[in-house]
Amino acid sequence: MRAQGELSPLSWFIRRRDFRLFWTAGAIDGLGSHASVLVLPLVLLGAGYPPGLVGMLASTAMVSGLVASPFAGVLADRLPRKPLMICSALVSSAAMATVCAAVAWGETVFAHLLAAAVTEQVASACYTAAAHGTIRRLVPPADYPRAIGSLQARDQATQIAGPALGGVLYQTARWVPFLADALSFLLSAVHVRAMRADLTPERDGPPASFTADLARGVRFVWTDGFLRFVMLWTAGLNAVLGALYYHAVFSAQARGASASSIGLILTVSGVGGLAGALAAPWLVRRLPGALVVTAASWAMVPMAAGLAFTTTTWGYGLLLATVTCAAPSVVIVLHARAVLVVPDALQARVGTVLGTAGEGLAALAPLAAGVLVSAYGGRTVGLGCAGALSLLALYATRGATHLRGDGPDGTPEAPRLSAPEGSAR
Repeated sequence: MRAQGELSPLSWFIRRRDFRLFWTAGAIDGLGSHASVLVLPLVLLGAGYPPGLVGMLASTAMVSGLVASPFAGVLADRLPRKPLMICSALVSSAAMATVCAAVAWGETVFAHLLAAAVTEQVASACYTAAAHGTIRRLVPPADYPRAIGSLQARDQATQIAGPALGGVLYQTARWVPFLADALSFLLSAVHVRAMRADLTPERDGPPASFTADLARGVRFVWTDGFLRFVMLWTAGLNAVLGALYYHAVFSAQARGASASSIGLILTVSGVGGLAGALAAPWLVRRLPGALVVTAASWAMVPMAAGLAFTTTTWGYGLLLATVTCAAPSVVIVLHARAVLVVPDALQARVGTVLGTAGEGLAALAPLAAGVLVSAYGGRTVGLGCAGALSLLALYATRGATHLRGDGPDGTPEAPRLSAPEGSAR
């Protein structure tokens, strides 16, 4: 006889199958997206558009996704999440299909490509928002770190393999990467459709106005001490990591590094992030969450400082790799706890608030790194990034008190799901 709450073998099998489908859908989606995002600027430049206009398209599309994300979170907490994911993937597929057709026919009109890129980014924001509530429905709490680690590793792998795939497909024909991206969204929708889990969000009362629901998600994050710590630490880390990436690129270029050498730096750092994501679940199952967060935050500081003094391609790559290797363990601990302590009715809103805060600051990193390296030199900027990571490590040491008493897997022993929403903790 099974204990109360224990899954039957059939339910366990269905959950595992659904998680594999969800994982695969994201892998296919990410691979196609990273393949086409490299190629679109090349197509525009080849059509005679100036670099400034090409950069404006990329920035506008990215900002559109960031702006849409919190609003998508409200929709994902109101509507059935699986149909929203399917519809979002289909809209993205249609947008990329129009780009494929335009490039194939030689009709690369800037306004059309801009509209397609913005549409794809907004639809992807809706997909991501709806996906925030998926882990809670498919994975038992004890397996959150392992599941989140596998998703982190998946995303790191697609970031490494996607651009290489895009380059290969582009050599075949300019429109082929966009066809691959359109098909990847379509296949993602098929995989999500095959999931049997009910992802409909729980209701916690009668629907309020759209604005009130949006504000409620922001307020829930800000008034919860742990979630506020996650938001500020993650936003700060993303900004510093982005600055370190571009600091390495600009510094290496100033020392005469070739484009292939700079590409090697980013590839090695990406491999470091992948290795960290693969190893992190093993680590967080064996050490207290507070220790993981504090130790990993401090471990990044000397490696970032080393970037200020290195002069070789491999030096830049290996030091960046050690920084990106340490970060996933902290992200997994914090994300696992956030999934557990946030009520199901607020999963999408909280997830999009945290994501928008993190990505918003990261979007400014390339500009900041370029201006600062030009004004003060690479060594000064590298030391400044190390100083910023030191401040984040101090904040993590203080914020880790929220994780005291957590089990070795990084999840709390006494979840706070019953606390009233919006109450300070």
